Amino acid sequence: MTHIDASGLKTAGISIRKVNLSYGSLQVLKNVDLEIQPGEFFAFLGPSGCGKTTLLRVIAGFNTPQSGSVTVGGREVLSLPPWKRDVGMVFQSYALWPHMSVRKNVAFGLEERRLPKDEIGRRVDKALELVGLGHLGSRRPSELSGGQQQRVALARTIAIEPTVLLLDEPLSNLDASLRVQVRRDLLAMQRRLGLTTIFVTHDQEEANTICDRIAVMKDGVIQQVGTPMALYDNPVNLFVASFLGTANILDGAMRTNGREQVFELPCGSRFPVPDEHRNGAKLFFRPQNARLALAADQAETASVRVKGKVSHKEFLGASVRYGIRTEGGEVFADIPHARGEAHLPDEHIVGVDVPLSRVNYLPA
Repeated sequence: MTHIDASGLKTAGISIRKVNLSYGSLQVLKNVDLEIQPGEFFAFLGPSGCGKTTLLRVIAGFNTPQSGSVTVGGREVLSLPPWKRDVGMVFQSYALWPHMSVRKNVAFGLEERRLPKDEIGRRVDKALELVGLGHLGSRRPSELSGGQQQRVALARTIAIEPTVLLLDEPLSNLDASLRVQVRRDLLAMQRRLGLTTIFVTHDQEEANTICDRIAVMKDGVIQQVGTPMALYDNPVNLFVASFLGTANILDGAMRTNGREQVFELPCGSRFPVPDEHRNGAKLFFRPQNARLALAADQAETASVRVKGKVSHKEFLGASVRYGIRTEGGEVFADIPHARGEAHLPDEHIVGVDVPLSRVNYLPA
């Protein structure tokens, strides 16, 4: 379905069904199924080579799958060339013409479509105002900062008034501080336009901070789809848990203790497991959910307790990340930092407590 938002731009939902794509014997996309809602800011997230850019290019029309379907606004688009799909793509390199002014760069796609000059002028003005560059139309790309060049590339794409905006790692060429500011500007613009946007990145922080939902990909397969918080707190497998931030993962064994199912760690600690997690083979928790205590102290009520020695520590500003060497492997605990507070020394013996409510169980 296609919608028209408050800014007057059309926006569309995207449906991807059973898409498979191979290059010779290498299968790059494997039975991909996704539903993206109109006006949603969506991310394809994963390591290099996972298929995220390939999938973006399938939507844009630059790659053709061997099977499956892709609909934009309810219209099947796989049989259409890129310029008839009503989508706009911003490339990683920005692909600006260095000899043209900003206005000419933004007008390029409109001139190729042979629109009337008055219409081209109106659309260029509107696009440049939307990205905050209305005063820089006469400059050339070499006279702009990296962030401004990225906004010119966005304006050029917005000017053709697509129903879907595709962004292929658009922040990767910017330095760290500028990247933070530009992603905020990008989110503000997307919210203002209400335009369905798909953002490809390998940086989980970028995806977490600006996207409504994320599809995590590995080896051409969608591993999990959800909001940033849901994926972080409740990953479905070890890959998602490890890719989205630091993960503590401990081996253990599910056992039956009378009528109760328990999880047993190598150190002998046992604790009850909810019915929905009885197929889990690994214990998972995040560093910020751990608390450190003296090893001789009694474990907190309804919590997992493992013992170990401090192996190292990292000062992160708001917290100190302790590495704890345990019988089941190293775990990390993030402890809030307060001015003047002493840090635990290396080889100090501690207990690591994690509330059972903050523990997940994952398949092997």
